[in-house]
Amino acid sequence: MRVRVLGAHGGSSPFHRQTSFLVNGNVCVDAGSVTDALTLDEQARVRAVLVTHAHLDHVASLPFLVENVFGRNGSPLEIVAPEEVLAALREHLFNDALWPDFSRLPNDAVPAVTFRAIPTGTPCKVAGLVATAIPVSHVVPTCGYILEDAGTCIVFSGDTGPTEALWKAARARPSVKGFFVECSFPNALQHLADVSKHLTPATLRAEMEKLPPDAPIYLYHMKPPTLERLRAEVAALGNGRVSLLADGDELTF
Repeated sequence: MRVRVLGAHGGSSPFHRQTSFLVNGNVCVDAGSVTDALTLDEQARVRAVLVTHAHLDHVASLPFLVENVFGRNGSPLEIVAPEEVLAALREHLFNDALWPDFSRLPNDAVPAVTFRAIPTGTPCKVAGLVATAIPVSHVVPTCGYILEDAGTCIVFSGDTGPTEALWKAARARPSVKGFFVECSFPNALQHLADVSKHLTPATLRAEMEKLPPDAPIYLYHMKPPTLERLRAEVAALGNGRVSLLADGDELTF
């Protein structure tokens, strides 16, 4: 399984890319900056987008991805998520006011995009992968994803504070090769992290006790204004499993 980091919030520039990962060249996990990071040909190879939740930093480029690949493929682009997440996208984004509802364009019989609701906790086939959505603890309906391919498994946390179900599901899979975990704020902003349901290095330390041992932990969603402080606090954890991702990183499992 190949993962390309399109946006990890890890850049030093204030014009950082938003959360996006490309898996095996044809599946995105979130779409904050897909159109910024990929060429038009690369965008056309994306066949499905797994959305963790509807916050803008995770879906900002989704409307433009749909527009850019319009008419370039014989089948529609799939937007995949639990129904609560899709409902927010339909109501607030693809609503014919903020952006056209491409699930009805060019017509209902041949749409440019389909919204595919998947149940939480149930493995589903998505563009060659097996994806399982697991609810996590955030301020809007949000899920993490367990992705499996040919005996290899990786886990994306989505935006979350301390959570349980995702780590329990991960512990039940012996083949986890890597965890992609959000860590948004430094410890000095613990109150903000708590009310917005994000992680800090302090709460990450506790979450790591729930994870299966040994597999590496890759951090993303770091806020640029406090990145250097957060980087130092992650280093102070003294755990070689943990590293911060940067835009453009590529990993193979």
